[in-house]
Amino acid sequence: MAAGADGRDTAAGADGRGMAAGVDGRDMAAGVDGRDMAAGLDGMDLTAGPDALEGFLPVRRELVGLAYRMTGSYATAEDIAQEAFLRWQAADRAAVAVPRAWLLKATARLSLDHLKSARHRREAYVGPWLPEPLPDDAEAPQLAAASRAEDLSVAFLLTLQRLSPAERAVFILHDLFETPFAEIAALLHRTEAGCRKLAERARAHLAAAAPRQSVGEAEAERITRAFLAAARGGDEAALAALLAQDVVLHTDGGGVRPAARNLILGAAKVGRFFAGLARKHVPGALLHMGRINRLPGFVTLEADGLPQSTALEIREGRITAIYIVRNPEKLGAVSALMPGGGAASPR
Repeated sequence: MAAGADGRDTAAGADGRGMAAGVDGRDMAAGVDGRDMAAGLDGMDLTAGPDALEGFLPVRRELVGLAYRMTGSYATAEDIAQEAFLRWQAADRAAVAVPRAWLLKATARLSLDHLKSARHRREAYVGPWLPEPLPDDAEAPQLAAASRAEDLSVAFLLTLQRLSPAERAVFILHDLFETPFAEIAALLHRTEAGCRKLAERARAHLAAAAPRQSVGEAEAERITRAFLAAARGGDEAALAALLAQDVVLHTDGGGVRPAARNLILGAAKVGRFFAGLARKHVPGALLHMGRINRLPGFVTLEADGLPQSTALEIREGRITAIYIVRNPEKLGAVSALMPGGGAASPR
């Protein structure tokens, strides 16, 4: 692990899919954004009737976005969107006035059901848990809730995961997808006033995760490249100049690949961690440098033949958090950045 991590995607791996899940030749570099709509239709009955597809296709990306924010797993989000389509296909669609509203609520309900079934897996997760990394597509508009550029950042997604499932559902449906509280109340079997309180609690928790300022592209690239060089060379002095004193290193290997089992806190400890890795391991080959979940970062191909994603949170010119994902079950999106665009498998 040239910059190690731990952890199996409690949500992404819950259905038993490997890291190839959700890849099969699709343009995954777009992340949750701007993907060819046909790419997500694998296994759908396209002869089921044009009205079913006409109601579903325009909102499919929104459904995947909703489920990804609920579960933290892109592979699982695609599965949930597929299941929502099957339910839409079987529904009395003539009685549905607004297909988008019906599909959003169905997707939220499926996401809540998934979280209940996956809860024990999350509790038994090995090491820090991180959401499935998604490389941003600079050309495609961000799917759903485009006005909130931070709502796919790692810090934001981690904070979402710390909310209760009900708080998460209310906040995402109302604040990001503009679903009325009355409809959410019916979905969750709660009062409208109760849903408003859930939304207020969620907003209070999430306010702390909102970025205080965005880092420009030039500065982001400069700091990212400097960090990559310092980490590869094990240069503790260079790392100390880049890291905030209270920097936190999150590494997610899921117990599948070597990674730190706990968060590493503080510039001195993080610097020593990377210096130790540099002494013991050959640096991975750089596959991609760009935004990952809205944060500056890069993807490397490690000595074990598998990719690894690294995302950096930067504030006031210093790195305040480092998010490294090594769990193969979470690397379906970044595996498309490997030579040939194929999915990798452990060896």
